[in-house]
Amino acid sequence: MNAIVDFWAQWLRPSAGLPVVQWSLLLAVAAVAGSWCQRALGLPQVLGYAAAGTLAGLAGFNGAVWPLQGIALFLLELSLAVVLFECGGRIPLRWFRHNPMVLVQSLLESALTYFAVYAALRWLEVPAQVARPLALVAIAASPAVLVRVVADTRATGPVTDRATVLATLSSLWALALGSARAGQMNRPSEGLLGTVFPVLVVLGVSIVVAALLALALRLALRWMSPTGENTAVLLLALIAAAAAVAAHLGGSAPLAALLAGMLLKQIYPRPWAWPRQPGSAASLLGMLMFVLVSAVAAQADWDAAVTQLALTLVAVRLFAKIVGVALGTVGSGASWKQAFWMGGALTPMSAVALLLVSQFASAAPGTGAQIARVALPAILLMELLGAMIATVALYRAGESPRPLARLAPLSPLLRRVPGNAARDNTGDDHAA
Repeated sequence: MNAIVDFWAQWLRPSAGLPVVQWSLLLAVAAVAGSWCQRALGLPQVLGYAAAGTLAGLAGFNGAVWPLQGIALFLLELSLAVVLFECGGRIPLRWFRHNPMVLVQSLLESALTYFAVYAALRWLEVPAQVARPLALVAIAASPAVLVRVVADTRATGPVTDRATVLATLSSLWALALGSARAGQMNRPSEGLLGTVFPVLVVLGVSIVVAALLALALRLALRWMSPTGENTAVLLLALIAAAAAVAAHLGGSAPLAALLAGMLLKQIYPRPWAWPRQPGSAASLLGMLMFVLVSAVAAQADWDAAVTQLALTLVAVRLFAKIVGVALGTVGSGASWKQAFWMGGALTPMSAVALLLVSQFASAAPGTGAQIARVALPAILLMELLGAMIATVALYRAGESPRPLARLAPLSPLLRRVPGNAARDNTGDDHAA
């Protein structure tokens, strides 16, 4: 690919620069791949986006410099902020008052994931200064991937709703702890206060920016239509401004957007729904995010040792997510079977994990390179396989009316779902 780019550079001089042409063509290919993936295989479009980015990364695509910086970093933060704002707007805080076990369930699965991954990596003789950040990265599920899977499979039900909330909360913990950890990687240990204080700073700055963003939107909604075109533009513009300010002041841009969505849900008296107008812009940002993550992650150096560590992290993380959700099921209103499929739906990793790894790599280049060496292959695997696992989990939970009828290897597995015979017949007729 580099040879082709060098050849292009001799005669192709677009006004916006050659990287714009590269990214435009890559996004066009990703759009076609996503559409084909859904129409031909019945799989979520995110798999097509990630596959296009993966192939580009393996071919040597150099459209994003690692660690991420400048416009690439801002676009990743903005895309993630838009998704997390929408996810935060779906979480009513009063829900935790009526069912506090949901919060306990999230804390339990996140804590178990951290300690299980950390112990496994230490057992494989990974240095502690590398194992701790990797364990923090493992906490983060991907609400962006899960939301895309839910939309494309038309899944609905308690497992879908609970999994989306748990994925969003895991991102909240990972962003708060991971951003604080990145800020103190080059500082000597200062005891408990030195460990807690950076977390409080990240949370404090993010909460202040989130409150200002939510208040600005609440004031605008007093005299602007929630579904108006101008409201959609205002919404995206304010999220972009808040993302830039939060990152500059030492907070986390995606975390601020997530908290803003949750706050707006509480202070806006009418039911809040994501406006339809920013759909095209948000879809483009989402596609860009998935392609960017996979293209960057695919450029990692693979060898036997890295493969072993990445597969261990993925396997231990999957087991810990399922066990953690199952242990927190008591008193949460969910059955053991639902808890199992909820844990499976939490397996995808994507933009949150990549953002944290980029922060570690920028804060401490030496240690960050060792972290990225293991984390990038794991992120690539769990963006692709995680979306597949989440799709199967939602269907096996009986909440997705769209079976993977065209994917022959998985069809026998899916048809064994108890009580879904009629649904399978409907899906097969639709496929035919």
